[in-house]
Amino acid sequence: MQDQDDIITFLQSVHPYDSLPQDELARVASSFSRREYPAGTEVYATGEPIRGLFLIWRGAVEVIDGNGALISVLGPRNSFGERGLLRDGLAVTTARVTEDSVLLKLPVADLRHLIANHPAFERFFNRGRGGRDRTGDLSTLKVSDLMTRSPVSCPPDASVTEAARTMRENRISSVAVTENGALVGIVTTRDLTARVLAEGLPGDTPVSEVMTRNVQALTPDSLGSDILHMMLERRIGHLPVVRDGKLLGIITQTDLTRFQAVNSAQLVRDASVAEDAQALARVTDRIPQLLVQLVGGHSAHEVVTRLITDVADTVTRRLLRLAEAELGPPPVPYLWLACGSQGRQEQTGVSDQDNCIMIDDSMAPGDMEYFLKLARIVSDGLDAAGYFYCPGDMMATNPRWCQPVRKWRRYFKGWIDTPDPEAQMLASVMFDLRPIGGDVSLFRNLQAETLEAAAKNSIFVAHMISNSLKHAPPLGLLRGFATIRSGEYKNHVDMKLGGVVPVADLARVYALKGRLTPVNTRERLLAAEAAGVISVSGARDLIEAYDLIARLRLENQAALVRMGRKPDNYLAPSDLSDFERSHLRDAFVVVRTMQSAVGSRTGTLG
Repeated sequence: MQDQDDIITFLQSVHPYDSLPQDELARVASSFSRREYPAGTEVYATGEPIRGLFLIWRGAVEVIDGNGALISVLGPRNSFGERGLLRDGLAVTTARVTEDSVLLKLPVADLRHLIANHPAFERFFNRGRGGRDRTGDLSTLKVSDLMTRSPVSCPPDASVTEAARTMRENRISSVAVTENGALVGIVTTRDLTARVLAEGLPGDTPVSEVMTRNVQALTPDSLGSDILHMMLERRIGHLPVVRDGKLLGIITQTDLTRFQAVNSAQLVRDASVAEDAQALARVTDRIPQLLVQLVGGHSAHEVVTRLITDVADTVTRRLLRLAEAELGPPPVPYLWLACGSQGRQEQTGVSDQDNCIMIDDSMAPGDMEYFLKLARIVSDGLDAAGYFYCPGDMMATNPRWCQPVRKWRRYFKGWIDTPDPEAQMLASVMFDLRPIGGDVSLFRNLQAETLEAAAKNSIFVAHMISNSLKHAPPLGLLRGFATIRSGEYKNHVDMKLGGVVPVADLARVYALKGRLTPVNTRERLLAAEAAGVISVSGARDLIEAYDLIARLRLENQAALVRMGRKPDNYLAPSDLSDFERSHLRDAFVVVRTMQSAVGSRTGTLG
């Protein structure tokens, strides 16, 4: 009975089990079987039958694909095996514990029952496999999530030559014809061929004489199924999107093809076999479209950022392999780790790179040259792939962050013993480290030792709390927002520094106080609640606030991509509805309140 109570307590800190009613949670807990696995044990191998869903209670598991490549390293509260389990019951990867671990196993029948009867489970486990939030389901998305905004247009008196040049310069196959913003027609490359060239018309012929009038159009609220039906029924390849006669966007068959060709699994697969940095850049060029699809499919923000980070992880591991192929095998074991948003598995449409290398203590003095060369190859490749160099030089190319494990131990000890401003900053970054590729054992003991030492040092904890209060939510007077006052982003709020970062900083403090190993912000908050570091009500309020802030940030980035702009972190409150503005401000108030509680060490902080 005690074991079941412990499982219930544990499941309450794991999503989506935390959404279950208490009686259902108890039933599910009784269905789990518990088993201990010594380090190095293979849980299952590719192609073997899987008898249930595995959930890590304690320890670590590495997941390896059919080619022997490391896909991910999982820790407590991560589940695995669902891909093969929900497909044909056969494992599509190999799972092996890397340290003494305790795993829970849920029978497949119970998992299917949960997916069928609880929407949170259906959303979580069926993403990308046919659930209601399926991001690849074109037919259920709205036209506004698919269309190209700010479409290229021309007036009716423009010549066909001008229209052709416009198409060539913009690499498009159609031009909307508008008059005072209203759609009056469309001219396509097919029109130019059939109605101009074939008829021998001169180049100064107005497009009004050859354009298609009474154009079939859709509204932004139409569904993807409307696009498919209209294109197939009318045999057309271009559909304008209008509201009240005004042209808002356009959708082409190319847009639909591009949409259906992009998903995270495809990007991961393409990245894993890329031959060079240029090929990897072509993969990451598709991430903005992936972001649009995931957001348009109403995926939870933690799912969106996890899938985008998975691509970055794969790109990094591929670059490591390419570097080793160029330089030869490493002289001693090493581990590449990511920190920052990649470390927390929270990357969005805009990310720099933050990384480091830990080297086995058996390295010889001359070995450093190899690892710095490897770091340069990987870092340059990441930059070419869109993960731009860290402005603060927190990268493995900096010899300071490419060191043997013994040096890293001294780093952490020094930061904890002497928590000056630089130490606080560095500790905040390095406490978000996550292994990406290499020998994971080099980090395992170091992480546990550092958490233990840091949590015991009250002065260091106090300084980390102070550091976590440096970024405040952008709250103004009279229920308004403190927006940026000048420059390019005037009247905007920074959703990263003013919204996401304050919560990430709070979650890091909670993890430190509770000696909690998760690095993902949401997982840290859930773990802190389960460990009693913060109250249940405080945790729930902060998680809901974080969810709203992170969701609006991603929706804004997706909107920028649809408008043909690069995603950024700046949102104009005026672009939100009154309802959204009110809730966003309430979310910022929750974050500010939790910061005050941490600062005074009272209230919701244990």
